Amino acid sequence: MAADHSKSVNTAPSVNRRAFLKTAAIAAGTTTFGAPAILRGQNLNNKLNIAIIGSGGRGGSNLRSVSSENIVALCDVNQNNLNRAAAKHPKARKSVDFRKVFDHANEFDAVVVSTCEHTHAFATMPALQLGKHVYCEKPLTHGVWEARKIREEAAKAKVATERGIQIRALDTYRRVVELVQSGVIGSVREAHVWVSRAWGWQPSEEESKKHRDIVFVQDRPKESQPVPAGLDWDLWLGPAPARPFHGVYFPGPKWYRWWDFGNGTMSDLGSHWVDLPFWALKLKAPLSIEAQGPSPHPEIAPASMQATYEYGARGELPPVQVSWYQGTNKPTIWQEGKIPKWGNGVLFVGDKGMILSDYNKHVLLPEGQVVTLHLCDLDAKSCNAKAATSAPLATTRSSVAPAP
Repeated sequence: MAADHSKSVNTAPSVNRRAFLKTAAIAAGTTTFGAPAILRGQNLNNKLNIAIIGSGGRGGSNLRSVSSENIVALCDVNQNNLNRAAAKHPKARKSVDFRKVFDHANEFDAVVVSTCEHTHAFATMPALQLGKHVYCEKPLTHGVWEARKIREEAAKAKVATERGIQIRALDTYRRVVELVQSGVIGSVREAHVWVSRAWGWQPSEEESKKHRDIVFVQDRPKESQPVPAGLDWDLWLGPAPARPFHGVYFPGPKWYRWWDFGNGTMSDLGSHWVDLPFWALKLKAPLSIEAQGPSPHPEIAPASMQATYEYGARGELPPVQVSWYQGTNKPTIWQEGKIPKWGNGVLFVGDKGMILSDYNKHVLLPEGQVVTLHLCDLDAKSCNAKAATSAPLATTRSSVAPAP
């Protein structure tokens, strides 16, 4: 059994890490920047004092994004990551245990959380309880219950929260949302989202290599391996059940296929891709969810699978079915060649046409069809008259421009 590092966090009660989840309250972030967006006080010359929890990998990128502020605390369970970050921020307090960061909560205003998925909740909860602004990497939590607690605690904390879904900051997603919500393709009753990455449980090593997976594993290793120098494996495990170290878990992103630490490609990439229909179609909780794929593995998420979400009517919007596909699974309309076979994409199917999008471009289908579009539908605030324009549906990397 891994050692118990329970410790009181300022005014929060002292709890065992294995029981921590039972009282965790997690913050919900919804703003649109890929790296932490800096909020200024009344004096624009002031800088925020920021604590960094997770300084390697994605955390290192986030640290660079906020390095113009005052970095007062650095934390990482990997001493190598911590030392690299400290070399650039020598005045920052260092720690390998994020709970100790909160022993000095009076020293910082905001927290940037870039740990592994299974510890997001535990680093975010005390920050919110102590009234700190929080940026947390996606996916926000390891499970649905944690995500619900996020909303509750964030509402009570009344601080700025942000989740790492950077794609919303790009023009493509914003333009697609405008097109869908302005009714360019009519009422949308189905949407399809797919990514071609096939990492996770594979039926054979050949399949794993074919899809360029970074590790092939079908079951939990029975043997252990030496813990890499500088890594505190017990703290890396955090709230997860104890297990010996092995290279199939670390370094990231190997860990995301293991249910104890992540939720596979669906939570890793799905956080970005499913966000587009969720935003454009004004979705909330689904009425039902149905999944298809290989027989569930008790330890490892599948490389290929699909899931269908049924949503009810939302005001004037009709019921809609949203389907997710990963790995070798693809929508039927894609398999039949009735749309461009993009490796990754989001397809909105309306009763007047379709929109196909990825991160950087979108196309309205069928291409060449002419639609009448009221520009006011896209930007009512800047429009003084309902002037209509007709334009062919075409591919664009940023916006849909009116015909000359």
